[in-house]
Amino acid sequence: MHAQTKSLVQRLFLAGIVALAVLLLLLRLFVFAHGHGRHELRGAGDGPQAGAAIVRAAGFATSTGWAGRAWTDRFGDGTPDFLRLTNPADQAAFRQWFTSIADYQAIRPREEVPAEITDCASLLRYAYRESLKRHDDTWFAATGIEVAALPGEIQAWRYPETPLGAGLFRVRPGSFEPEDATNGAFAQFADAKTLVERNAYFVSRDVRQAQPGDLLFYRQFGQSAPWHSMIVSVTKPGGQATIVYDTGEDHGKAGDLRRVTVAELLDHPQPQWRPVAANPNFLGVYRWNILRGTL
Repeated sequence: MHAQTKSLVQRLFLAGIVALAVLLLLLRLFVFAHGHGRHELRGAGDGPQAGAAIVRAAGFATSTGWAGRAWTDRFGDGTPDFLRLTNPADQAAFRQWFTSIADYQAIRPREEVPAEITDCASLLRYAYRESLKRHDDTWFAATGIEVAALPGEIQAWRYPETPLGAGLFRVRPGSFEPEDATNGAFAQFADAKTLVERNAYFVSRDVRQAQPGDLLFYRQFGQSAPWHSMIVSVTKPGGQATIVYDTGEDHGKAGDLRRVTVAELLDHPQPQWRPVAANPNFLGVYRWNILRGTL
């Protein structure tokens, strides 16, 4: 009888330990779902849908380890801090992949260029997305891309293995809030205007300040599609940076993918395309938000 009582006490003790662990886990999820201390939810309303969105995001984060990362936005630019490549090695890897992928589109036969690349913004979206994927044999077979020297792999995260899923580009105004992970604030598509306003930040109107992987943006007033973008690519021997861009469709005719030097662009026959501060159509040099900040 004494042995049975002792066994019962042990089972009750173990059950109590398990119940306490479950309670602590639920408490952690509750704190996470409320935005790490934030009491005001914005952008998704205050009703059941907003709460459900946060719970779904919290569930993903807890199950995949993202809960331990910063679900904040220290720059208030709409990009969550957990996406920022704060490690210089990751930043360098991203720049190398981004420029290599963009460069390759400009030199490969037009019929081999992915069908989704039809204008300047689609070139940015494609190169950005593919830069953030895992670059294994399957990726090379699917893209047909060739690189002379393999850049390092980004270690912080890989697309689409984040709480945002396939939604890679910020498409709504405002700083990042936890509910933005599931309320449509991020999408797979963003036009040139949205890319410059929601996904990149201003660096300078001096093109000499541009680094490989940076972006040049223009607004050509009077055009039906006034927003345009270009990619600052690798530096050639002698210090000449190159620019890669897609001219976009012109009166029903497919555009061209071009690769020119900065010097050639500065001498463009149409002044509105010259990247100089005196050109009111040149918005300046911009940099992806994920490159904002370092360790």
